[in-house]
Amino acid sequence: MRIRIIKPGILSTIQDLGRKHYLSQAVPVSGAMDTLSARVANIAIGNPDHAAVIEFTYADAEFMTETDMLMAYAGDGATLQAGDIIIPPEKPVFIPAYTSIQLINNPAGSRTYLSVAGGWDIPEVLGSRSTFITAEIGGFNGRSLHAGDTLASTETFTPITATIFDRLKGETITYPAWSVARRMFLPADTKHIRIVPAHEFSWFHGLALVNFLSLPYTLSMNSNRMGYHLDGEPVTRIIKNELLSTAVTPGTIQVTGNGSLVLLMADCQTTGGYPRIAHVAAIDLPLCGQLKPGDTIYFEDISHQDAEMLYIEREQELQQLREAIQHKYL
Repeated sequence: MRIRIIKPGILSTIQDLGRKHYLSQAVPVSGAMDTLSARVANIAIGNPDHAAVIEFTYADAEFMTETDMLMAYAGDGATLQAGDIIIPPEKPVFIPAYTSIQLINNPAGSRTYLSVAGGWDIPEVLGSRSTFITAEIGGFNGRSLHAGDTLASTETFTPITATIFDRLKGETITYPAWSVARRMFLPADTKHIRIVPAHEFSWFHGLALVNFLSLPYTLSMNSNRMGYHLDGEPVTRIIKNELLSTAVTPGTIQVTGNGSLVLLMADCQTTGGYPRIAHVAAIDLPLCGQLKPGDTIYFEDISHQDAEMLYIEREQELQQLREAIQHKYL
């Protein structure tokens, strides 16, 4: 299975769930900004969760299928369309060869993930196919996708993927009645981001902490895959000690010298010298991956135990989803 990029859009890269075993060597995690959408796109066609996907940032992109394809997409950045046909998200879709597919902007979010049967055939670098553009490693030659690039699938299908493909293939765009319903895995209020206190939480004034947990913060234009700068009430410190560079990961919220907040994201550095006020609960980090400049969010504190239980519950629900699809087709 193969596609050719006609128009790459603002930023389109190959991503998976990231390279998590090289933080001690200062290699960022990278990977999908919205890991839930990336996983849903893969699960819908029977791929392993970690199979490589294309992460499209916003829309204004287009590609051509050069062979018959089985694919799926998920995320809030775009709607896929072939001519007058709107391709539904979060379900397996058969696309005939030589079909032109456009990504039409969806104002609800910023990123969309495209999976293909077998996953995109990209070499692993340090255990991941994810693109880290700054170091030019991973992905498609260590860079974003360009017009004219050709991408192929691995052709190594799971039994579920092979069965879905056999049932859907034909002369026209075809898909089943069912879909994954990604919204079931998201909280009802997607603008309240749950956080747990971090190591330097007690370094800040009580009123500053109250404001941090009650006032809105807006994503600034100065934001990217490395981190989001948040505009809002400054968070003032009691303890003025200098902090030696210490460990940070995607989801860490740092407070800069002037009291502004930086939410670290997928391509963030592995150490930092700013105090860490909080860390986004793993279950809500995918929500952050869909934020765009101008979006306003609130922070809500929960315990480490609650964050862990919410994560475990979602993993169990995703496993039930996999089993339901397997039961349907095998």
